[in-house]
Amino acid sequence: MEPPDTRYVSVGDADVAYQIIGEGPRDILFCNALGGHVDLLWQLQPAATFLNNLSALGRVLHMDRRGCGASDAIPLGAVPTWEALAEDMTAVLDAVGSSLTDVVGVHEVGPIAVLFAAMHPERVRSLILINTAARYLEADDYSIGVAPADFDALIELFAATWGSEVNAEVTNPSRVHDREFIRAVARMGRASATPQSAAAQFRYFLSSMDVRPFLPLVQCPTLVLHASETPFVPLALGRYIADHTPGATLITMPGGDLAPPYGPDAALDIAEFLTGERPSSPVDRVLTTILFTDIVGSTETAAKLGDARWRAILDAHDRVVREQLHRIGGREVKHTGDGFLISFDGPARGIRCATAISEAAKSIGIEVRAGLHTGECEVRGDDLGGLAVHIAARVNALAAPGEVLVTSTVKDLVIGSGMEFTERGEHTLKGVPESWVLFSVAG
Repeated sequence: MEPPDTRYVSVGDADVAYQIIGEGPRDILFCNALGGHVDLLWQLQPAATFLNNLSALGRVLHMDRRGCGASDAIPLGAVPTWEALAEDMTAVLDAVGSSLTDVVGVHEVGPIAVLFAAMHPERVRSLILINTAARYLEADDYSIGVAPADFDALIELFAATWGSEVNAEVTNPSRVHDREFIRAVARMGRASATPQSAAAQFRYFLSSMDVRPFLPLVQCPTLVLHASETPFVPLALGRYIADHTPGATLITMPGGDLAPPYGPDAALDIAEFLTGERPSSPVDRVLTTILFTDIVGSTETAAKLGDARWRAILDAHDRVVREQLHRIGGREVKHTGDGFLISFDGPARGIRCATAISEAAKSIGIEVRAGLHTGECEVRGDDLGGLAVHIAARVNALAAPGEVLVTSTVKDLVIGSGMEFTERGEHTLKGVPESWVLFSVAG
């Protein structure tokens, strides 16, 4: 799905950016938090999939609040009050003619969403709060937030790392090896706000936001989704919201990522909450060629070179692989840290790409091995699964340094192409029925 057009609505003397995604029987208001951006979020494939999944439920009103993303910046010494930021939501809903909506509030937007639901019960059908808090800073009657003694140090750390890959890694631990994702999160953070602006807003939200008195006033059904392992927004903060909001439901999500899609089942949890039915994960089957690659001796090389030099090699490796993908054609399915899972619409293209990747890797001083198989795969969102994927992975593990190893299925499908192969004998692949004859692609 192509990213939708970005529109603007005026709120006082500021402009607020928003998009309309899809159409349907209900409106879903999704407001980006600090670090988000209505345009750049689409460059994060998991985030784009999350938004598209929401749009299957209705019309998604995707917006940036003032102070972040494509909306107007705010003066460093004049962060709007959280009551004023709730007006951003009203302005977007009025601009698109929405009288009733489901509101999704993430991170510091969560308290704003709570306030909006309490102030405008006639306009909020339901409230969905993701990785957020009613109050972030500890108080005499509230001991589960950030301790005041740690507050200034946390703000300084936040300002020093804002928009960096270090910040993106810490806030998305499961994606550390996906360098493209990490770079995109860092880039989006820089586009969303400057370090000083981000720190000023962060200081305001942590120190002054307190919507605990408003939780009992929320009249609509409320879903609280909270990651179980993030140190920045402990699960206890989400549990407090659920315990003090009438009829709220708490669902604990695995992991600790703070960028969309937040957890593997977040979109399914939201769909079940809104519709009363949990949709099945979309499963399609497609005949495709699967390529696995990885760097030979990566663990030993990393230990020998040290973190900094090894990271430079990984970045160079990722760059040359993606250059060949762009040149020859193929879809990056998954980045595995020191390798890739790639799909192709034909085996010949997969072989050419694997050979090109192997040669390009040698030019930067490393060796890559590659394994290919063609078979029927299960398509689950952006991922691929099924026996064909397992076979390709096992073939890759048997390949020698610099070798492109394929199954007999791949070899038979490219007969007449002029490609030459050397038989590598019959092999039993772990966890795969029967034995397989494998072939090495001639250089």
